[in-house]
Amino acid sequence: MAKMIFVNLPVKDLNRSVEFFTKLGYTFNAQFTDENATCMVLSDTIYVMLLVEDFFKTFTNKDLTDATKSTEVILSLSAESREAVDELVKKAVDAGATLIKEPIDQGFMYGHGFQDLDGHLWETMWMDPSAVH
Repeated sequence: MAKMIFVNLPVKDLNRSVEFFTKLGYTFNAQFTDENATCMVLSDTIYVMLLVEDFFKTFTNKDLTDATKSTEVILSLSAESREAVDELVKKAVDAGATLIKEPIDQGFMYGHGFQDLDGHLWETMWMDPSAVH
């Protein structure tokens, strides 16, 4: 069985976050969705649990980071092509995200990113498969 990853992110407004990520083309697993949380499906092995902040706090004794003011993590996802990178970032911005910075083009690798509605940083990148050894 392949390793799976479940990223847990606090959100202020679950419905608003679901609407935002739906516009980016992601789907949600209804089996793991209620008024406190939802399971966003990124791939067969990558899931993001969007948790309402008060519910998220039940999983930690630490204070939550205000992602609009400080960086907690940058979530980086691969894309099939340069065009797919630009397409996802455009969808995000059209849905209300803000750009992190200009795209980075290193020839064999191309990336761009955005800040979602709660301030979480997302990056999408394409790498030429022939450049990976």
